[in-house]
Amino acid sequence: MVYTAESDPLCYPGTTVLRNLLDLEDQSEIDEYEVAMFVIRSEEPWPEGELDYAHYQALHRHLFQDVYAWAGEARTVRIGKGGNWFCYPEYINQEMVRIFAELASQNYLSGLALEVFSVKAAHVLAEINAVHPFREGNGRTQLSFLTILAENSGLPFNPDVLERNRVISAMIDSFSGNEAPLAQLIFDIVNANTS
Repeated sequence: MVYTAESDPLCYPGTTVLRNLLDLEDQSEIDEYEVAMFVIRSEEPWPEGELDYAHYQALHRHLFQDVYAWAGEARTVRIGKGGNWFCYPEYINQEMVRIFAELASQNYLSGLALEVFSVKAAHVLAEINAVHPFREGNGRTQLSFLTILAENSGLPFNPDVLERNRVISAMIDSFSGNEAPLAQLIFDIVNANTS
């Protein structure tokens, strides 16, 4: 699904293609390059951090550093998908700081039963998704952060459960206030008995 955005200085004039480090102006070419670089960077060690907003920004920067000069920086334009607008840019910082303060107050979800971890992690991801702090790469950064949260809690992470349509559907449901499908997806990801 394509983003709806205000006039965006990050796009090449007259297009919806985001300016990128290779100066690719064809959307399919930049998509292909972005996926390839994401896969390479996601296999490297994650950036060190405190599981806070600065760490989350560093994670995005790590994953997309080869594609966008602005990787890790909060977006400055209003964007939406499917007729729904994400958090306005002027509120991104305070909302992300709030979300990560709540996560810290819950000891980063460590030491929880699988079901409880899944419900609480779904709420964190749903909130981050509603903010959508970056111009591109939000979903992949969210799932990468979920990997870090699971590792921090000593839980396995089964990427085979990440079926694209299921993930997108669960995120859309969570944006509408129904976090149950996302919680079930996370439960399936961190449940070592999932085949």
